[in-house]
Amino acid sequence: MLGYYVIAGLIFIVSLYVSNKLKSKFKKYSEVHLQNGMSGKELAEKMLRDNNITDVKVISTPGMLTDHYNPQKKTINLSEGVYSQRNAAAAAVATHETGHAIQHANAYSWLTMRSQLVPVVSVASRFSQWVIFGGLILMATTALGSTILLIGIIMFGMGTLFSFITLPVEYDASKRALAWLETENMVSGPEHEAAEDSLKWAARTYVVAAVGSLATLLYFLSIYMGRD
Repeated sequence: MLGYYVIAGLIFIVSLYVSNKLKSKFKKYSEVHLQNGMSGKELAEKMLRDNNITDVKVISTPGMLTDHYNPQKKTINLSEGVYSQRNAAAAAVATHETGHAIQHANAYSWLTMRSQLVPVVSVASRFSQWVIFGGLILMATTALGSTILLIGIIMFGMGTLFSFITLPVEYDASKRALAWLETENMVSGPEHEAAEDSLKWAARTYVVAAVGSLATLLYFLSIYMGRD
């Protein structure tokens, strides 16, 4: 199990670095005030209108970096630091989440696939490691342990697959956001660069999660195949 703790430790360190870098970037770009004077809420609403989407609401949600799009309720949930703020960081986040709403309206294939996996992944990810560790313990005493381990690996693999499907969804939303900000002349050159850098670091959190999940999956798979 030493290999597992090494992988987990490395993932934690890289995740912590990227998370802290993201927070510092957002703090930095929160000081880059928009010349157009629009808040995150106003930008999201305008982007929705420009894409002829009328059934999505923009609401405020508590916390920091808690922004998300809810496809079931059709709401763009913007954190308190984004909803009412008028800076490059807020513009980046608000339009990125609006990008998800546009994906939903256009039935973007990767988003549809991810949404279909949510019920399965929510259950699998909750129990996969318990099943895996149970299989590892039982392998020492019974052949049934290998079967249980394999079941756990398959469950964990669903979460890994979900992590990688999330990547094109997130990158596409950022691409839509940045394109709209530029083509509609919503931001100046420096403001656009700040928004782009913000979204770049936000995307890296998903990359780290996906790579870390894959590394862990391969480690458990190597145990099952007897190559640990």
